[in-house]
Amino acid sequence: MAAMRGRFITFEGGEGCGKSTQAARAVAELAALGIDVVGVREPGGTRLAELVRGLLKDESADPPCDRAELLLFLAARAQLVEKVIRPALSAGKWVVSDRFSDSTFAYQGYGRGMDLGVIRTANDFACGGLVPDMTLLLVADPAVAADRMRAREAATSTAADRIECAGDAFHARLREGFDAMAAAEPRRIVRIDANGSPDEVWGEVWKYLKRLI
Repeated sequence: MAAMRGRFITFEGGEGCGKSTQAARAVAELAALGIDVVGVREPGGTRLAELVRGLLKDESADPPCDRAELLLFLAARAQLVEKVIRPALSAGKWVVSDRFSDSTFAYQGYGRGMDLGVIRTANDFACGGLVPDMTLLLVADPAVAADRMRAREAATSTAADRIECAGDAFHARLREGFDAMAAAEPRRIVRIDANGSPDEVWGEVWKYLKRLI
């Protein structure tokens, strides 16, 4: 008998919302329950995709234009889906991803102003129509998110990357994009108030996540 398909869960949100922290905790908590779970991030998760991640974050004098940026994200996603996500789901494993397709619509669609129909067609090709079982959208006030990003940069001695520095108007547009997607797909996308402490946010995340168990 073939193994039952695993669950595919994604964490989304703007910069500083805390999604990476919550995604990592989800992997740990699910594993502690005995669930065979794989954690991935976008872009990344394979050798090729991690190389693409480096290109996307590169602060060189030749940054990718908007179309190149979109195609690089999609190339990384295609590799991750083909090499990691689909095999894991087919084996009955759960997959928790720190970002997936919704980020492309928010950042390159709403943020960069690219045609959503073009993105949808290209994204469907890149991931073969794969859609998460549940998407947890973490929503934090801009001031809270900015404080977190400053604290992270101070703690890690790093600077904001090219996309994080895209400007307030860009980040306002992508927040509007995430809101629009959540309104259009309420059965899949769950909005989580991410203004509280990591434990408080986790309490809300777990309330929804455990429904899939």
